Amino acid sequence: MSLAERLWLENADLARACLRHPFIRGIAGGSLPQRNFAWYVGQDYFYLHAFTRAYCIAAAKGVDWDATKAFHALAAGAIEETDLHKRYASRWGVDLNEVKPSAPTRRYTDFLLATAWGYDTGVTAAALTPCMRLYAHLGQEVAKECSRKDNPYIDWINSYSSQEFEALSQKLENLLDRYATPSKYVSETYNYAMLCERDFFDAAWRCKSGD
Repeated sequence: MSLAERLWLENADLARACLRHPFIRGIAGGSLPQRNFAWYVGQDYFYLHAFTRAYCIAAAKGVDWDATKAFHALAAGAIEETDLHKRYASRWGVDLNEVKPSAPTRRYTDFLLATAWGYDTGVTAAALTPCMRLYAHLGQEVAKECSRKDNPYIDWINSYSSQEFEALSQKLENLLDRYATPSKYVSETYNYAMLCERDFFDAAWRCKSGD
């Protein structure tokens, strides 16, 4: 079993909690209030800026050319992901330039950037992988049960259940397997990112904003 597979299994309880979360249930059924989703879009857009920067830092610190190229490709994928958020923001009147990060969003982004600046490629991959693997998992599982063709969140579902997104997730997991040394700290880093994901969805469900 690879390190990425082992870390995912070790955090399966958090993955299940996210899949069962009322925010994700609302996306799956199309019943999530648009106010909640609009709030999420703004927060996730802010988050993606930090996520992309963490990729770029990892690319600059890459231990070899393969790592540099892979992290740059992943950064390009994250930039494309922001286009989805821009479309939602335009549709629902969200001014992305006025978004103020919630406390859970700030904790998550600060953690990612501090890890990227302060640690090696393997640890950074451990911090970044949970987001990609979790979203691929959520998208694929929700797609299996989405029966409403008029689901207002079908673009979100299609994006994260796509083969293209799965390929990006696997690329990041390959970096984790190649460059991370199994250790307690790597496991804790992965777990903390998963906890941040859960808290992110919880904040979106409750629409908590501010510092």
